[in-house]
Amino acid sequence: MSWSSGKDSAWALQQLLNNPEYEVVGLFSTINKNVDRVAMHGVRVELLKAQANSIGLPVEIIELPDPCSNDDYENIMDRFIDKAKADNIECMAFGDLYIKEIRKYREDQLRDTGIEPIFPIWGIPTHELSNILLENGIKTVISCVDSEQIPEDFAGKNYDHDFLESLPATADPCGENGEFHSFVYNGPMFKEAIGISVGEKYIKGQFVFVDLLPTI
Repeated sequence: MSWSSGKDSAWALQQLLNNPEYEVVGLFSTINKNVDRVAMHGVRVELLKAQANSIGLPVEIIELPDPCSNDDYENIMDRFIDKAKADNIECMAFGDLYIKEIRKYREDQLRDTGIEPIFPIWGIPTHELSNILLENGIKTVISCVDSEQIPEDFAGKNYDHDFLESLPATADPCGENGEFHSFVYNGPMFKEAIGISVGEKYIKGQFVFVDLLPTI
């Protein structure tokens, strides 16, 4: 399962765990090796590992340079896919929702590898999915926002009904267009909640991150 640390990959994982056709054997995540944080989400690797431990699955950490060219990314991912093939992995799952270009990219990456790409939550309307997440106890904090799409003060907020109601009308309620990224700290896939506190905000270009700190 491609694991971003956020809500959509968490719900996609839950669908796989509930589906007897699949045996989920692990997670994989890309991180920025320069800062030891989850790529795009800005989450500390320590918290990523805490999620995997609570879920009860191993996580394969794929290190990306910063900056990372498209060629660098594809070479690194090709090596990971070769390793997955050697480990007899039959499918890779992704939490994408509706952007066809992203789905096609993943399908092209896996074409002729013998590994099937699957999309457990593809096509669920995002207004519907946002309520499904909340109704099923997915607890999430916003770890990063694109300040060109939504106000920067959304960083660090909990993903709840108040958050959804206060989003600009132009924003997707699941952030599928990159409006925001998230960190899941509790849900039905976890044996126990991940303790976090919200630290300081920092800026990288148009993106505003909040430093999530592990707590005991």
